Amino acid sequence: MARVNPPEEDKIIEEHEENQATGVEAEDEGAGSAKPYDPTKIRVDPKTFSLRQICDMIDDGDLDLAPDFQRNKVWKAREKSRLIESILLRIPLPAFYFSADGDGRLRVVDGLQRLSTVYDFVRGGEDKKGAFALKDLEYLEEGVVDARFDDLDANWKRRIQQTQINVNVIDPQTPSQVKFDIFKRLNTGGTPLKAQEIRHCMSQPRSRDFLKACTGGYRYLRDNGMLPFEEYKALGGVLPKKVYEKANDASVAFGEATDWALSNHLRMADREAILRFCAFRLIRDDLDQYGESNSMDDFLTGTTERLDDKNQITDKDLLELAVDLEHAMRVAQKLFGDRAFRKWRLSEEGKNPINRPLFESWAVVLADSTWEELEPRQASIVKAARKKMTGDARYIDAISAATGDPAKVKLRFEAARKIVKEAKP
Repeated sequence: MARVNPPEEDKIIEEHEENQATGVEAEDEGAGSAKPYDPTKIRVDPKTFSLRQICDMIDDGDLDLAPDFQRNKVWKAREKSRLIESILLRIPLPAFYFSADGDGRLRVVDGLQRLSTVYDFVRGGEDKKGAFALKDLEYLEEGVVDARFDDLDANWKRRIQQTQINVNVIDPQTPSQVKFDIFKRLNTGGTPLKAQEIRHCMSQPRSRDFLKACTGGYRYLRDNGMLPFEEYKALGGVLPKKVYEKANDASVAFGEATDWALSNHLRMADREAILRFCAFRLIRDDLDQYGESNSMDDFLTGTTERLDDKNQITDKDLLELAVDLEHAMRVAQKLFGDRAFRKWRLSEEGKNPINRPLFESWAVVLADSTWEELEPRQASIVKAARKKMTGDARYIDAISAATGDPAKVKLRFEAARKIVKEAKP
């Protein structure tokens, strides 16, 4: 067997967003094994809409702005005003990209901030509190500066509402994997979307709501009547009953197990981690199913489609996934403490960022173990896991470089299972 060298110096690089560390290790998934598309399945239709139509479509629910998408990346007042000024000056807006579903509804993939700004200015936003006055304009002055939409002269209002925008609409018949790659190719300007953000735009509310709810840990189960307080305590929950019954997102197993590194994550790394758990939990030990995908992105996009389909994943299945996730998070936190899902090499004192391959493999494996089984062997398991991360070149490679390779996926899952199975009290 050929010797495998670990990645050069196994250097751990943390992802950053706007010069802020995100708490997540940068991942090299590799290129995957691209398969050629059937060109007849790729359909992108250019269309034009007036801004009046766009606002009406939002009001009618025919155009989904995905309100929790890039929730923390809201434009400042100056940027909003300058966009409205550009429209008043009849400067053409760059093209928008929408995804269509089978029911004719559209979702914004690219252009969310621009359309949200127009909708807030003209209609006041979803809560009617988003209206704003135009400030710090570059060219226009009298009758426009400090004016809200209702204050504008009728000619200015008409100019905004009649402005035509160019939209590229991805046809719903386009397979999800193809659609994902189209968006990835288009997504090159400004702040490029992360893979999970693209999946979020393409998906249905069912999977979106589920993944979001799971970042709140037991809340999904509690709110669905599946996790009474007694069972929560049996899983290792630490909250008093009154707090448990009213707790919000800030007191959850997922947050505690990841030491809050993924809590309400700016670029949806929290939802991607849970999606990866669901994806591998659904195929259980049959990792060959993963190998049938082109890549990790392909696999996760296919899983998102399954989560959106009640015929493939029932409501009961969703609840079971949430139960398994809650259990796995509790066990992982007890087993590894604040080092769960992070590289933790022998003789290493510092705490590294969350590693996605470690999260998916250990979370899925620990979902099958009880704490009563693991507690007597905790020291042995932790020691063996750290030893793997320190001196096993093939394992280090499997969690560090080209991590989407099917052989490496299989290797890291088998390693975690073997560590748990062979650990001694």
